Amino acid sequence: MTQVRVGTDLVEIASIAESCDRFGRRYLERIFTDAEIAYCEAGGTEMAQRLAARFAAKEACMKVLRPPDGGIPWRSIEVVKMPGGWCELHLHDAARRLAEAGGLTHFSVCLSHERSAAVAVVAATVTN
Repeated sequence: MTQVRVGTDLVEIASIAESCDRFGRRYLERIFTDAEIAYCEAGGTEMAQRLAARFAAKEACMKVLRPPDGGIPWRSIEVVKMPGGWCELHLHDAARRLAEAGGLTHFSVCLSHERSAAVAVVAATVTN
């Protein structure tokens, strides 16, 4: 029987902007991949919103992956903006291994943000 596992997360954009201001590149490079950072920086005034949406997606993905020790490296989950405008999740290293071990396939992500908050929903099928 195929099941669907869903995770969601809501992030205050101001908290992400504050972390960026306080910790700078060190914060960005600990959480986000180089491609994610480049995409978000290209957003100009929307940089914090884009970062917050990606942070929410990483949190929502962790809820789907359910790591046994409580966490995996942030950068092992990557949000990729596709040419058609939608986003996809690319799992690397620890995230990919955890997904494979749990029989999780066909990940989908949906992102949205407003002035003060960003939200993400992640779904994956479970084939075990």
